[in-house]
Amino acid sequence: MKLKVCGMKYQENMEAIASLRPDYLGFIFYDKSPRNFEGEIPKLSSEIKKTGVFVDASIDFIIEKVKKYDFKAVQLHGNESAEYCQNIKLQLVHTEPVEWNTEPVEWNTEPVEVWKVFSIKDEFDFALLKPYEGVVDYFLFDTKGKEKGGNGYTFDWKVLENYPSSTPFILSGGIGLEEIDKIKSILNTKLPIHGIDVNSKFEIKPGLKSIEELEEFIKLVIPA
Repeated sequence: MKLKVCGMKYQENMEAIASLRPDYLGFIFYDKSPRNFEGEIPKLSSEIKKTGVFVDASIDFIIEKVKKYDFKAVQLHGNESAEYCQNIKLQLVHTEPVEWNTEPVEWNTEPVEVWKVFSIKDEFDFALLKPYEGVVDYFLFDTKGKEKGGNGYTFDWKVLENYPSSTPFILSGGIGLEEIDKIKSILNTKLPIHGIDVNSKFEIKPGLKSIEELEEFIKLVIPA
């Protein structure tokens, strides 16, 4: 199982979290978020996939950030359509011009993962996933709340018992040390869980993560 730590903002904190060797580090580009990222990312291990998180952003904006920060994954957290996801996927993997971009995209040397987020509270219509099947690499299920992520509480994971797809997904939304038993339980199911995404439950303040608490979480959840 993979671990993503999202909502990074501060360089020293990024380096400290990176020393714990998560699989992904997330950087949010959404000006309404208290974790909106601006600045530079220090050099990190190539084993950590830097992930850009976007909300209904333009394709040009996303490509610009992927190129600037060498992102290896893109998380789409808005109302992006399946067609939009297909377009961004093509932009990120093609080395030849495509119809919506007249310039060759020659900068990218390896595939960039595309994640599509869906928010859940007490129920979810899984038919909404069908247009995205075979288009995105992973789904991410987050808690439906006031904010676009970082709401601080979990949704009812029992909803996922009816998950009909073989597309792997990331479990997100208010996950902290209090959810250890729930995590272990759901990991024992046959659900295609690719990873766990953590954020606000490990924060000292928005964007600043507690190293000690994350270290404890990793020891309890991630196999050695």
